[in-house]
Amino acid sequence: MNNHLNEVLKEIRALEKSVQEEIKRKEEEFQYRIQKRKIIFEEEVLRIQRTFSRGLMKYILEAKPLNVLSAPVIYLMIMPAFLLDGCVTLYQFLCFPIYGIPRVKRRDHIVLDRHYLKYLNVIERFNCDYCSYFNGLASYINEIGARTEQYWCPVKHASGKARPHSRYHHFVDYGDAEAYREKLAELRKSFEDAD
Repeated sequence: MNNHLNEVLKEIRALEKSVQEEIKRKEEEFQYRIQKRKIIFEEEVLRIQRTFSRGLMKYILEAKPLNVLSAPVIYLMIMPAFLLDGCVTLYQFLCFPIYGIPRVKRRDHIVLDRHYLKYLNVIERFNCDYCSYFNGLASYINEIGARTEQYWCPVKHASGKARPHSRYHHFVDYGDAEAYREKLAELRKSFEDAD
């Protein structure tokens, strides 16, 4: 990997650390703590949050008619999502040990914690967790795909238009046949930085 890319990756890690520090600061500001993946708010904070909750009836009556009509289409997407979730989970559990690829932790990607927010009514909480599930599932699948791609075809794209995933920086440059042949075996084992 070239020095410039290493420097950019170092900057990205520093920014990620900064994001985590900001999240910790917000945790203190909004008076909650995370205990065994459960969010616990101070009782006074919960009381204040409840004052900002919109009543369920008011929420439904103020909703745009097309939003209400499109809701069943959105909710029906859960069926293919569950199927896809099951398939990629089964795939990595069966195949990753064969290839020596560390498994992706589903819980690191699919995070359902917005239902702890008392300022959201029951529909808003459900919708928030629904979206969290879908976006988390996309992240989970992306990481499984990234690790698979690193094993089978760790070559960068020519156009540079592909949005890089977590493993992309390990890949050899497009057109560098020598590096591909020299590094393929090593890249297939290079997962020590995978979470």
